[in-house]
Amino acid sequence: LKPNLIQTLEHTGAIVHGGPFANIAHGCNSVRATKTALKLADVVVTEAGFGADLGAEKFLDIKCRKAGLKPDAIVLVATVSALKYNGGVPKDQLKEENLASLEKGIVNLEKHIENMMKYGVPVIVTLNSFITDTEAEHQFVKAFCEERGCEFALSQVWEKGGEGGIELAKKVLYTLEHKESNFAPIYPDEMGLENKIATIAREIYGAAGVTYAPAALKAIRRFEEMGFGSLPV
Repeated sequence: LKPNLIQTLEHTGAIVHGGPFANIAHGCNSVRATKTALKLADVVVTEAGFGADLGAEKFLDIKCRKAGLKPDAIVLVATVSALKYNGGVPKDQLKEENLASLEKGIVNLEKHIENMMKYGVPVIVTLNSFITDTEAEHQFVKAFCEERGCEFALSQVWEKGGEGGIELAKKVLYTLEHKESNFAPIYPDEMGLENKIATIAREIYGAAGVTYAPAALKAIRRFEEMGFGSLPV
């Protein structure tokens, strides 16, 4: 039940406790781990697994809500290769500069930015760079993010270790000092379970709506009758 304090390769502290995958649970470490960290450091970073539409959504709508946590900033991590892949570039061509496909694929990042901004928290986009990226690709992503009101930082941790993350750390600290967080979950506690599910589907995943099977509706009604209707989904 006690959080594990471990040391990274560069001698910084990290607390590992819980952390189930976001595709089967809430995708981040325990409330106890975060609250312990907050007693020990001025700045605490929680890694929410998978994409922001999954891990971050659950961190914000479930963990933060139930633990009374109010995040001051959100860091979205992207890569040039993933954005180009989303734009239709075959895997064996991802190391080649392709601004047209990057422009086509960056709509994926745009949706993640849009989703996170709905929570009222300042967003920082960091590009996890690799030596196969080009300067033109970096500048394209940077301009794209800044046009949407996001701070941008190039992360070179893959190549340089901790030294490569200094730019990102400075942007995070700048955001904490100069931008205000007005965090609020995307749906209220009192909303019914059926509408909570539909809200996530529409606002985060872009669905037009949700169609429920009779068995699913029956289960939802049973949960609400048992007093679970105010819980997050």
